[in-house]
Amino acid sequence: MSDQLETIEDYYRRIRNNRIKMFDSEEFETGKSHFNISMRKYCSFKSPYNRRDYYKISFIIGKGTIHYGSHQLYIDRPALFFPSPSIPYSWECESDLQDGYFCLFNQEFFNGNTEFNLFKKTSLFKEWSKPVVFLTEEQTRLATLYFDQIYKMNNSTYPFRCNSIKSHLASILHLALENRVEDINLDELPANVRLYRLFDELLNKQFPLDSPAYPLSLKTPSDFANHLNVHVNHLNSSVKSVTNLTTTQIIKDKMFEESKNLLKYTNWDIAEIGYTLGFEQPSHFNNFFKKHAQTSPLKFKNSV
Repeated sequence: MSDQLETIEDYYRRIRNNRIKMFDSEEFETGKSHFNISMRKYCSFKSPYNRRDYYKISFIIGKGTIHYGSHQLYIDRPALFFPSPSIPYSWECESDLQDGYFCLFNQEFFNGNTEFNLFKKTSLFKEWSKPVVFLTEEQTRLATLYFDQIYKMNNSTYPFRCNSIKSHLASILHLALENRVEDINLDELPANVRLYRLFDELLNKQFPLDSPAYPLSLKTPSDFANHLNVHVNHLNSSVKSVTNLTTTQIIKDKMFEESKNLLKYTNWDIAEIGYTLGFEQPSHFNNFFKKHAQTSPLKFKNSV
């Protein structure tokens, strides 16, 4: 697996240095929610074979080859491509006749929208899913409609354009699930990916949290390792090898994501939210949230 990680900043820098005109806006601020979309008519070049720290959805019309992990996926008809950010991939055109769209967004955009909670429990963008969904004529017309509207909204001054973008993006994800995103057979997955998949499923099943009466039960790598009947070091090494992140980091990021949702969308007080997330003392939750958000839970809630 490639150790090269391309960030969104790297991506914008690369297309700018290559003088490739793709996006109308190339502004990106680290730590902020980010989304952008471009037409694929500019994609007649070979992209680098890297992992990414961002999500990408491509609506491919045109022939070419996707190099995805150790696989080569030939595209000869309209398709949607949902790569896992942790799997290195590149695109190589067979001809200059390319059409469709691609959009990219960061973890903050994906995590910060409750519209996408359902999709986090599916195999979309996961290391064990087959990333290409080929489309029928009717599905191609639908995908074109959705992407056309997203492109229009992304370049408009309509005050609710973000809501429209999220809604149409959700429709694209539903279209992929309707068409059934296939999982790679468990027997075909390496042992480290199989274990990471079990960990990921356990983690996501715990969210969203519904009531302070049912606090988070699995909060540490040891909790998950015990539940999966493996040694915690084995779990940690497997998760790290697949995602390049620590088990603790993934758990804490998920808890932080949920804490923001609870602060935004519930009337629970700060102590209840902290307790539901597994913090016995409100001060411990306050310190955890401040470390991740650079502000207190109360200030965050009031600002929302």
